[in-house]
Parts: sequence; structure tokens; C-alpha cells
Amino acid sequence: MSVVVIQFTTLDGIVSDPDGSGGTPYGGWIFRFGREEIAGDRFGLGRTLDEGVVLLGRATWEAFSHVWPGRDDPFSARLNAAPKLVASRTLSDVSAWANSRLLDGDLLDAVRTERRDVVVMGSIGVVHTLATAGLVDEYRLLTFPTVLGAGRPLFPAGGPPAELECLSAEHTGATVLTRYRRARG
Repeated sequence: MSVVVIQFTTLDGIVSDPDGSGGTPYGGWIFRFGREEIAGDRFGLGRTLDEGVVLLGRATWEAFSHVWPGRDDPFSARLNAAPKLVASRTLSDVSAWANSRLLDGDLLDAVRTERRDVVVMGSIGVVHTLATAGLVDEYRLLTFPTVLGAGRPLFPAGGPPAELECLSAEHTGATVLTRYRRARG
């Protein structure tokens, strides 16, 4: 079992409000380069979506549950069919998006006992919790050539150090897709 974090990020490491749904002054930065930059399976998830589980925090799940169920392209069909765990203390109903269920109990315990690969999309609070506990095995980052200077960073100041190994870097359009895994050693 591996925990794979999927994030859109800016050059200065900001991951918050990429689509503008958060209403921040800097939000919507992923769309400045065209929708083709984020279309399809840009992160190479493939069979991981078929055999693993998607883990989402409340805000990301709410945003995604309004968008993804109405899409029918091949990647959307895969994401819609994937089992989804929702980490939330406030939601009581996740029936708006097929195959979603609320996470029972503690987030860290649930991830530690999960037998399938876990894909975390967005959900920066969940990512920070997992990273602090040393549970993130891989980061797949789509970096946009934008510097915001404000917002929530992927790696916050004062967070735990992480030794990572670059697996790949691929320039596509305006973005760069990079994959890092936890360094073995």
C-alpha cells in the first residue's frame, strides 16, 4: 500500500484555491493557462484509481462532488467509479457522489490499516496530517508557472523535513509534472 498525493502547485509552492472556488483574491490560477493543462489523467493514475481508494477532505469532496459526477470522459468515468473516503467531522451525507463514504474513526489509523493504494487529491489539511505522520510515499505535482506569494503551501514552514527522490519530470504545455517519492535510506 502506498499513499500518493496529487497536487496542482505554483512555483512558490502554493496549492490553495487553484480553481477559484475558495473565493480568494489569487484563486483560479490553474485556468490562466487553459483547461487542456488539467484535462484527462495528467497525473498518470491509471490502474491506481481502479484498484485503490481516493481520500478527500470535506472541502475538496464538496467541490468535486458538484463537478465530477456530470462528466463522462474516460478519466472522469474512472474517478467516478473509484471508491472515495471522505475525512470530515461535519458532513453526515456523502451520497451526492457515487462510491463515497465517510471515514470512520481516526484518519491516521484508517490510512495505516488500508490495504489498497490511497490517492489524496487536493485536501491540503489531510495532506499535512499524513505528511506530519510520515505516511506520504509519493508526491505527483503539476507545477504552474505562477508565483502567488500568498495562500496555503504544500510544505508549510515549521513542518516536518522530508527527504525525497525525484522519479520523473515532464514538461507538458505550460506546466511541469514531477513525481517524487520518499527517499529510501
